[in-house]
Amino acid sequence: MYKYNLFSKIVSIMVIMLIPITILYFYSNKTTTDVLRSELNLSNSNQLSFFQNQVETNMELLSSWPILLIHDPDIMSLKDTYLKNGYLNLDAINLIERIQTKISIQESSSNWKSKLYLYSPSIHRVVSESNANPYQDEDLRREVKSGWHVDKIEDQNGNRFLFSWFSFTPYKAEFSPKEANTIMKVEFDSRNIEDMLDKFKSGGRRDPFYYKQGTGLIFNHSADKVLANELVERLEQEKLKGSENRTIDIDGESYSVNIVYSDKMGWYLIDYIPLSEILKPIHTSNRLFYFSVSALLLMSCLVAYLLYVQVQVPVRNLVGGFQRLKQGDYSTRVEIKGKNEFSFLSGRFNSMVEQTQELIENVLMEKIHVREARLKQLQSQINPHFFYNCFSFITSMAKLDNMKAVVGMSHNLSRYYRYTTRQERDLVALSEEIEFVTHYLEIQTMRMSRLQYSVEIPPQMRKLDIPPLFLQPLVENAVLHGIEPIAEAGLVRITGSCRGRVMMLVVEDDGKGMTAAGIAELESKLNKAMDEEMGCGLWNVHQRMRLRFGEEAGLTFAASPLGGLKATLQWVLPFADN
Repeated sequence: MYKYNLFSKIVSIMVIMLIPITILYFYSNKTTTDVLRSELNLSNSNQLSFFQNQVETNMELLSSWPILLIHDPDIMSLKDTYLKNGYLNLDAINLIERIQTKISIQESSSNWKSKLYLYSPSIHRVVSESNANPYQDEDLRREVKSGWHVDKIEDQNGNRFLFSWFSFTPYKAEFSPKEANTIMKVEFDSRNIEDMLDKFKSGGRRDPFYYKQGTGLIFNHSADKVLANELVERLEQEKLKGSENRTIDIDGESYSVNIVYSDKMGWYLIDYIPLSEILKPIHTSNRLFYFSVSALLLMSCLVAYLLYVQVQVPVRNLVGGFQRLKQGDYSTRVEIKGKNEFSFLSGRFNSMVEQTQELIENVLMEKIHVREARLKQLQSQINPHFFYNCFSFITSMAKLDNMKAVVGMSHNLSRYYRYTTRQERDLVALSEEIEFVTHYLEIQTMRMSRLQYSVEIPPQMRKLDIPPLFLQPLVENAVLHGIEPIAEAGLVRITGSCRGRVMMLVVEDDGKGMTAAGIAELESKLNKAMDEEMGCGLWNVHQRMRLRFGEEAGLTFAASPLGGLKATLQWVLPFADN
């Protein structure tokens, strides 16, 4: 009941206190993580959008070059120049050189490496920074498309992409080389974008790349191409929906993926960051929190154990001592440990129990002496009672000149006298008491020839120790009050039985018997003080048995199957006699 009461209570209180703290921490941690991821995604998206705007600005700048150069006077005058015999004259050559100079100046005005080409239908040549070569109308017709056109180029370093933009005058919905006056093309390859991605990554980004479905990917120079391709495959499984944020798991690692779509380019700018890097500070904080909670719980258990050892164990020992003392164990002692308030209490408890035990032992000895004196007194009351009956019988037999009965009675009386004069003992063997009762029944048989008796006692019961002169009064009561008043009666039966520690001796007759009310009244008188109407024999036997064997021992009466009264003497053997 007390073993782990205090210890378990303290630990339970600490656990209950830590539960709301832990729940609040988890809620706060989740909120912090969500806010961090949201803010980080927003920051990444803004940075990607800014980078995308830079790329788009450069591409818009390049796409504006043809429009500006088309209106240049030298380029406009080229449309009125015609070849004679397929060769350029001096004026045409000078004009083309001035145009090439302007193209070179324009190309060098941008940080991106790009190329400008001027297609002149009048001289049927394409003019670049360093060349003026003929071209075919069919090839030009296939190349010219609206907006930015992308072609994949394979080289030893991998795939590259060539971006091109065409402008022509006059503008028509459907391009025709023969109807155009001037055609200009600007082109650049994806290495310009790769260089920008390298610079963007150097600012702390994680391998951003461009992707266009059906075209391919543009990486920075140190990109993890395998991981990027796998990310794209996972993204395509749910279809890309413009600018968005996703979390993708690859090989047990979660990645936060930010996507920005360019309407002008038609490409997706994709960046990814492992969530373990984002949440690393939070995970570190979580580990510190778990360590703190575990340490606090361990310290609580240690404090609870110290309180258990220093407080609960001594209190429990004292309570156990009081419980054993309450149950009558005055030999109990409390073990004294340490030097504190509880050791002082334990010492005072042991001293109190020792004094109480000495006092109770003294009282018990006095009680035993009183009890033994009372047993002697009760026993002395039975002897005269039996003598009176015997002398009365001898007198009657002498008047009747029945000398045989007088001799028999005298002989049995002498045997009885020897038995009673040796009763300085408190207990005798049951076999001796049965022999003594047999002498009494023999005397009564001489007086009443119709009297018959039987004794059936198990051999193991004959060895029991019982108070002397406690069976004879029952037999005498059966003879004098049961059989003698009824002429037809004449049987006395003495039987014994044992059930475990419960012993029973039964004396019954076929005589007068008693009514149920009479039996109840007789049993009631046995437990009261002896009065004049109550003979001392039965009362003496009942009281002596209770004094010797306890409150459960004594006499009970009932109707006998023989027709008379059945007297049952019952007692319980103590454990020591088993």
